[in-house]
Amino acid sequence: MLISIVMEMIISPFNLKAFSIKAFFTTKPLNGNPTELFKNIGISENNIYLPIQKHTGKVMMLENDLSPVIADAVITKRKNILIGIQVADCVPMLLYDKQQGVAGAVHAGWRGTAEGILKNTIKLICDRFHSVPEDIMVAFGPSIRWCCYNVGYEVLAMVMKSTGSGDYYKKKNDIFYIDLATANKYQAISMGIPEENLWISQECTHCNPDRFYSYRYTKGPTGRQGGFIGIFQTHEGIVFERHHFADLPAGRQVFRQ
Repeated sequence: MLISIVMEMIISPFNLKAFSIKAFFTTKPLNGNPTELFKNIGISENNIYLPIQKHTGKVMMLENDLSPVIADAVITKRKNILIGIQVADCVPMLLYDKQQGVAGAVHAGWRGTAEGILKNTIKLICDRFHSVPEDIMVAFGPSIRWCCYNVGYEVLAMVMKSTGSGDYYKKKNDIFYIDLATANKYQAISMGIPEENLWISQECTHCNPDRFYSYRYTKGPTGRQGGFIGIFQTHEGIVFERHHFADLPAGRQVFRQ
């Protein structure tokens, strides 16, 4: 019963099934609060790292110091800790280099996308850990999609400058609609990530207010869901109240579009 309840709270991306990592996106019932993660899943708040998000293009590398710093992406090789980011329409992204054992969590709204934060993250992983793009997996969690995300031309122009050409925006009745998840997919591919290494949730946060927090849906401040990833040694995995995380089936999703 507990496993069933927890599986309604999380989304496990299909492309991040490596035995040594735990990767998931949370939904509204669980949200992205470390206290709620501890209460519902049994993950100690001391083993969760969240940066101070400011819609920047900054990437930080987590080593020994767990003091929060301003950044919108985190990468690490450190084991037995969850790194994560929080969102409420922006795109949550999880990365894993299956050869070098590097994990990453990225938050990208339109500003972060225009700053190329995913490209910055991939570049830092490759520069610092001698990774190659072909070994990096990227999962894109639920976000507001182009069915609901209309923007001004100045916003679109900034995203286009960082992303280049591609099928990630459209114009309808003189209004521009942009899909940030798809824009970031194009940015990942431009960095050499094979398309088969990418997984994108099809859920729209704005279309599913019962399942996700959405800033645009509430038209103001709201809660947050999160994206989390960690590299765990097999004898020390994350433990639920009575069940080992590895016992959960990977990849369950509910598409409601």
